[in-house]
Amino acid sequence: MSRPISNFKFKKDLPSTRYTLYATRFPLPSTRYTLFPTRYPLHATRSSLRKQGFTLLELIIVMLIASLVLGLSTVVFTNMLPSARLDATVRKISATVRHARSLAKVNGETENVIIDLDARRFGMEGRDYEAIPSDINIKVLDPLSGETSSGKYTLTVKATGGIEGGTIVVWSKKKTVHIDIDPIVGAVVVK
Repeated sequence: MSRPISNFKFKKDLPSTRYTLYATRFPLPSTRYTLFPTRYPLHATRSSLRKQGFTLLELIIVMLIASLVLGLSTVVFTNMLPSARLDATVRKISATVRHARSLAKVNGETENVIIDLDARRFGMEGRDYEAIPSDINIKVLDPLSGETSSGKYTLTVKATGGIEGGTIVVWSKKKTVHIDIDPIVGAVVVK
């Protein structure tokens, strides 16, 4: 059954700004037509439209949980930073000794690794030195001269691969690491 367009009126719906055509001649619910496409279904009511968003309480709870997670993660990473610095320093010292050993074997010459305990630096003789961070302590346990915690200590790396020197002890407030050096084979073991 066709209806003439003159029998229709425009009505503005709330809360959206869509206009809906209503049939004035046959005001049945099935005679409702939408003029503009909207994101709301035709049967949407005010209460169902309110349920599509987040409430202020839900947003506050999510923000509270996110701030707690971020706050706790910074504490965890801050506590891990000194340990990571200690591990990096130990890796650098052991890598320097291993590098000196490989250079001594390749060149057939003696190489020296100098640990300057007063200036807080280490490196191979004649090359650049690496600094030891201020929150990390270092000492050397020599089998002949005992414990050395000041001055310069020299590890002598022979062309055969053997190393003359003691155990290097590196520590911070929470952790202690030993760098053991095998005098015959020249192996560097981190414990």
